[in-house]
This record gives sequence, C-alpha cells and structure tokens, in this order.
Amino acid sequence: MQLTTLPDTTTPGATSTWAGTTVTEDREQFDRMVADLVPCRSNDPELWFAERQAEVERAKALCRGCPLVEGCLAGAVERAEPWGVWGGQVFVGGVVVPTKRGRGRPRKDAAAA
Repeated sequence: MQLTTLPDTTTPGATSTWAGTTVTEDREQFDRMVADLVPCRSNDPELWFAERQAEVERAKALCRGCPLVEGCLAGAVERAEPWGVWGGQVFVGGVVVPTKRGRGRPRKDAAAA
C-alpha cells in the first residue's frame, strides 16, 4: 500500500469523497488504517518537536521507514513549517537544516579559539 497524502489538509467539517463522510470521520478512519505504518501517528508526537539532539535523530530515523515520507517532506516545504521533524528532515525557521543546534549558547572549546 502506498500512501501519498494525509486528509488533514482538507477543510474541517467539509464532506469528502469517501462515501460522503465528514473530514473528522475520514481522519479517524485514516488514523486507524495507518496507525502501525506511520511512526508519527503511533509514537509520542512530542518526539518530532524535541529539543534534545538524540530525540531529534530518533524521530528522523523513524521517518526513514515511513511510506508517507516524500509527501510529508513536500508538504512541509510548501508550508514552510517553522520547526520540527517533517519527512525525515529538520526544519528551523521554515528551512531544512542538517542538524538542530541545542538551546543556549554554544560551548567554548579549544578548536573555536
């Protein structure tokens, strides 16, 4: 099964193309169908917005096996997501960055001097 889009992008309360059901019903049906296939639906959602580098890397690793990774990344780029892990990539300020820098001031070390 290849999934390419999420029903979250439709207007709330609108009638969808799935046999005249509402968007809320569609989301619930979609969530049940993909709960085991999509890691962001079956793990703690806070993981995708974590501050610690280890948790961010874990979220990125979970995304790699997701069947929606391409659509998720494309949607995040289009929306210029302000932050978080989307489609296996880290977004900061609406831009994909290679790694997320921790909070606070960078550590001083001998290499920087």
